[in-house]
Amino acid sequence: MRYTAAHWGTYKIIKDKGKRFKLFPFEQDKDPSDIGRGIETALTSSARIRKPAFRRGWLEKNQHHKNIKRGEDQFIEVSWEDAFELVSKDIKRVISNYGNESIYAGSYGWASAGRFHHAQSHLRRFLNLIGGHTYSKNTYSYAAAEVIVPHVLGNFYNFLFDTTSWVSIKDNTSLFLAFGGIPLKNGQISQGGVGSHIQKDYLKKAALKGVNFINVSPLKSDLEGVGNIEWLPLKPNTDVALMLALCYELNKAGIINNDFIYRYTVGFKKFLSYLNGSSDGIIKSADWASKIIGINKKVILNLVDKIKNSERTMISVSWSLTRQSHGEQPFWAAIALASIIGDIGKPGGGIGFGYSAMNSIGNHYKKIPAVSLPQGKNSVKKFIPVARITDMLENPGISFDYNGSRFSYPDIKLIYWAGGNPFHHHQDLNRMIKAWQKPETVISHEWCWNALAKHSDIVLPVTTPLERNDIALAPRDPYMIYMSKVLEPIGESKSDFEIFSGLAKKFGFKDDYTEKKSENEWIEWIYNESNALQESNHKFPDFDNFKEKGWYKSPDQLSQQIFLKEFIEDPVKNPLETPSGKIELFSKQIDSFKYSDCVGHPKWFGDKEYLGKSKKYKLHLLSNQPKFKLHSQLDNGKVAGNEKIDGRAVIEVNKIDAEARALLEHMVVKVFNDRGSCLAAVKISDNIRQGVVNIPTGAWLDPLKSSSISCVHGNPNVLTNDVGTSKLAQGPTAHTCLVEIEKFHEKAPRINAFDPPKIIAAKRERN
Repeated sequence: MRYTAAHWGTYKIIKDKGKRFKLFPFEQDKDPSDIGRGIETALTSSARIRKPAFRRGWLEKNQHHKNIKRGEDQFIEVSWEDAFELVSKDIKRVISNYGNESIYAGSYGWASAGRFHHAQSHLRRFLNLIGGHTYSKNTYSYAAAEVIVPHVLGNFYNFLFDTTSWVSIKDNTSLFLAFGGIPLKNGQISQGGVGSHIQKDYLKKAALKGVNFINVSPLKSDLEGVGNIEWLPLKPNTDVALMLALCYELNKAGIINNDFIYRYTVGFKKFLSYLNGSSDGIIKSADWASKIIGINKKVILNLVDKIKNSERTMISVSWSLTRQSHGEQPFWAAIALASIIGDIGKPGGGIGFGYSAMNSIGNHYKKIPAVSLPQGKNSVKKFIPVARITDMLENPGISFDYNGSRFSYPDIKLIYWAGGNPFHHHQDLNRMIKAWQKPETVISHEWCWNALAKHSDIVLPVTTPLERNDIALAPRDPYMIYMSKVLEPIGESKSDFEIFSGLAKKFGFKDDYTEKKSENEWIEWIYNESNALQESNHKFPDFDNFKEKGWYKSPDQLSQQIFLKEFIEDPVKNPLETPSGKIELFSKQIDSFKYSDCVGHPKWFGDKEYLGKSKKYKLHLLSNQPKFKLHSQLDNGKVAGNEKIDGRAVIEVNKIDAEARALLEHMVVKVFNDRGSCLAAVKISDNIRQGVVNIPTGAWLDPLKSSSISCVHGNPNVLTNDVGTSKLAQGPTAHTCLVEIEKFHEKAPRINAFDPPKIIAAKRERN
C-alpha cells in the first residue's frame, strides 16, 4: 500500500494501470478530512503550470511591453536550460549592483508536509549559499502572541506546544471559557502532517464528561456540534474589555487567588490600579464592558458567578484573537484573568492557546525529535516582521519599530518566492499589488497559475507531493508517513530540490547544495538522523521496513500534560524565561519601550474600525479559515467548491442585517469599503451576531479589469486593513475591518481565477 501525507491528513493511494488515482482515508484516522481529495482534479487542471514561463515585458524589455504591469502581462515559455541561465544571471546582477540584502526570500512554509521537500528550507539553503537574503520574522497566524508572550510567560513555543492536554481537560475541567471558540474545521490541519484527527473526539468526550463550554465569539460555528454549548456573541475585537471586566469583578467580589498572585506573578498592583480606574478614571466594571462588547452586564456578572462556582477553570484564547488591532492585548489579558483565578498549573485549568487551531494542540504525545534539511547561515541581518511586506516595498530606508528596537526597511530589488501565496494571506491587496510593481524582478516556484504566479516575472513549475517521494513527520503527531511518488511530474515540472540544484550548478556550488545526495538519500538521512535523537526504547524501525509499510506510530504517550506544572510546583527551581522569572502582569521591559499603542500592562484600546463607529460602513467583516481547503491551497479542486455558491465565496449575513438590505439567499452582493470591493454570495444565518458578516479566506484573487470590483471571486483580503497590531509586534490586523454590502445589480461576471494567462511563443506539451 502506498500513502501520501499533507497538512490536512494522511491518505491511501489507489492507482489504476494508467494515470488515474484516488485518495482514501488513512486506516488509522478517526476523523479523516476530505480536503485532500481536491488534488484529484486540481493536479491536471488547466491551471497547472507545465513549463518555465517568463513575463513578456520582463523578458523582452521592449518599449511596448515594459510598462505592462505584473498581473496583466502575457508569458513566454522557455526551456529549463534557458531558465537556469536567465535566473542565475539576474540574481548575480542584483547581488553585484545592490548586495544580498536587496533579495527578499518570500516563503511561508505551508507548501508541503514533507520534511525534505520543504520549499522554505530549500529557498533559504540556496540563498544562504550565495551570501544571504532579507528574511521575515513571525507568522501571519499569531505574530502578536509570538512577541508578547515571551515578555509575559517566557518561551512562546512552550506556550504553543505544551498546552494542557485534552485528556487533562476531560478529566478535570469544570468550566472552559473559549475566547474565539474551538473551531473544529481548523483542527483538520497540522503543520507537518496529521496521522489521526483527534480534536472532535476529545471535545465530545470532554462535553460528555460534563465540561461546561462557553463560546465567546461573534460566530456560533466557532464552537458547536458537541451538545448544548452556551454562546456569548460579543462584538468583534472586544474580548479584552470582557476579560478586564471579569478581572475587576472577580477582585471586587473577593474571588481572587492572592496566594497565586503573590507567589507566581509580578506587577499586579499596577494592573489593579488600571482596573480600578486610578490611571484613566475609568473603572473596568461589567457595566463599562457591557457597553463595549454589546452584551448585557447581567450576563457578565453571571459569568463571574460561574467562575466562582467552578472547581477548575480553563481560559482559552484562539489564534484569531491576535489578528486584530492591538492583537497583543487579548493574550496578555487572558493570562491576567487566568492568574487571578489561580488555576494555572493545575490539571485541566489555567490558560490555553489555540485548541483546534491545529490538530496537534492538546495532543498528549511527546514531541518526536526530528531533523530537517539544513538551511545554513544567513549572512544578511536585515529582516521585516512578516506582515510588513507592503510597508517594506513602499518605504525603502524608512525606520520602523519592533519589540523595543528601531530598524529600517531594505531596498528590495528581487523577490524570490517558493511556498505560500501572499495574494492570499496578506491584507489590503490593492495596496500590495501597487507596491509589488516596485522590485526589478519577481521569481516564484508554483504548480498552478494562481495570483502569485500571474504577478511574477519568472515562474518555475514545481512538482506536487504526489510527483515525488518524501517523509512526513510533525512535531506533535505520533505518526511518520513515507510519502510515495504516484505519478511522473506533469509537463516539465521539477522539485524545488532539482530547481535549486540546477541554479547552484550555474553558481559553481552544486555539490555544496546537494552534498552529493539524491532525493532518496536525503530522505533516508532525515529519517536516520531523526532516529538517532530518539530515546533508546523508542527507536524507529529500519528505514527499508518503514518505507515498505508506509507508516510508523510512536508509542511514546503522555496521559496528562499540564501547562506550567513544573513552574507552579517550584517557581524558584523552574523559573519562567521572563525578566522576573514569573508571570508579568506588568512588564517593566515593555513599559520602558514607551509605546503608546502597547503599554506596560493589559489595556483596552478600542479602534477606529470598531462596530458602531462608522456611519458609512456599518458591518464588521470577519475572514476566518475555510472549511474545505487550507488557506488558498486546492481552491481549484473539487472539494473547495463545497463551501461556495455557484463557484463564488460565501458571505454569512445575520437575518436582521439581510432584511434591512433586502438581501436574499444566494444573492450576489458587492462587499466594499475604502480599500476595495469584492463579490460574494449571500448565506443568511442566525449563527452570526447582528452587525457582523463573515467571508472565509482562500478564494483566489480575481480582479475585474476596467471595473471597481477588486475581486469577483470573493477574496476578503481586498477589504482588510494592512496596519500592524502595534509597535511591539507589527502583526497582521485582518479582523479589524468595517464594510458595507449591497445587491450587485449587474450580471454576475464569470470567474477567471483558475484560467492561465495568455502564453505565447511555445507549443504547450501535455502528459
